[in-house]
Amino acid sequence: MKKYQMRSNSFSNLLYNYLSSYTLYFVYIPLILYWITLFVLTTIPAEKMPILFQNQDKIEHFIAYGLLAFLLTLALYFQKKFTLLRSKAFLFAFIFILAYGAVDELHQLFVPGRICDIYDWLADSIGGIFGITIVYLFLKGRTIDNQEKSAV
Repeated sequence: MKKYQMRSNSFSNLLYNYLSSYTLYFVYIPLILYWITLFVLTTIPAEKMPILFQNQDKIEHFIAYGLLAFLLTLALYFQKKFTLLRSKAFLFAFIFILAYGAVDELHQLFVPGRICDIYDWLADSIGGIFGITIVYLFLKGRTIDNQEKSAV
């Protein structure tokens, strides 16, 4: 059991170090490209979007904003210029996701066939919480790993 945990800890530390060293390529650029893609997709008129099942759009919003929040939280955490943003990365990511989700819903008022829907914004927000939580658990697990190593 301990060997498995050590490998897991090593992987999380390796991933952390890799993201910290190559933040531009594995956090910032993916965030920028994804955010642009997300904006473009929300600008496509609704008639051109295939509907496969009921409430598909809520799941799409959840996944889309979960990934956006994941990347945004990593970007805020790994940036080195603003210590307040880094120290409160989870809070600022949540605020940005809430605000962008609201702006995106308002933007859809001007897209043919789309509507401004509070439930879409709610799905955005819940997806954002999910993405932020994944980053939080990754960083918390890594912090615990480092504390255990320094105690040994």
